[in-house]
Amino acid sequence: MGKIQLPAIIHVVAVLVSAIVITIPATVVVAVPLGRLVTPEFFNNIRNKAGSNCKGKHFYTRRAFLKAAKSYPRFGHLDSVEESKREIAAFFAHVSHETGDLCYTEEIERGTYCDSSAVANPCAPGRQYYGRGPLQLSWNYNYGECGKANGFDGLRNPDIVAKDPVVTWKSALWFWSTSVRPTERKGFGETIHKINGMECNHGNTDEVEDRVRYYREYCKQLGVSPGNNIRC
Repeated sequence: MGKIQLPAIIHVVAVLVSAIVITIPATVVVAVPLGRLVTPEFFNNIRNKAGSNCKGKHFYTRRAFLKAAKSYPRFGHLDSVEESKREIAAFFAHVSHETGDLCYTEEIERGTYCDSSAVANPCAPGRQYYGRGPLQLSWNYNYGECGKANGFDGLRNPDIVAKDPVVTWKSALWFWSTSVRPTERKGFGETIHKINGMECNHGNTDEVEDRVRYYREYCKQLGVSPGNNIRC
C-alpha cells in the first residue's frame, strides 16, 4: 500500500469539516426555574397584605402554586427572562386585584352564571358557576373545559376550585394559558381586556388603574420594565 502524504490528509480533513453544518441559535435562553422567580418573599409580600380573617390567606400557598404550575410548564418560561418576568408580574397583578391580595376564594356577589347556549358544558342542577379561585373562574363553559383539562368535574363540582389549593391554582393557570397568554405580547393592557373587557370599554377606570398599579409594583420587584401598552 502506498504512503499517503500529510498534505493530502490535511486536505481531506478540511473538506470533511467544511461539510458539517452546525446551527447555533442566535439567542440562547436559559430557563430560570419558576421557584427562583416566584420566591417565598415575592409570594408572601402579596399574601401578607391580606387580613388575618381572610380565608384565602392560608388557602393560597406558594407550595400549591408551584405544584399546579407543573401542569403548565410553559408558564414563566417564555422566549426571554424579561418576557417570563413580565408574565409572572401580569399574572399576579390580576390575581391580587381579583382576590384582594389573596384574601377571597369566592366571589362576594354570587350568581348562577349559567349560559344555556354552551351545550358542550351544560349546567348541572343546583350548581352555580360564580367566580372562584385566584382569577375568579366564572361561567359553566369555563368550569367544564377547565375540569376536562385538569381532571375534575367542573360542572358537577365547581366548589372544588375554592376548596382544593392545587386545583384552585390550576384553574387560574388554565384560564391564563388558554385565554390570556395568546395576546400577552401586545402589552399588559390586552391582558386586562381578556380578563375583564368591561373595564376597558369604560376607559381608564379605577379597576384598570388598580391592575396597572399591581403590575408596575411586581415588575419592579422582579427587576424588569413593564413594557409598552400597559393600559387598555
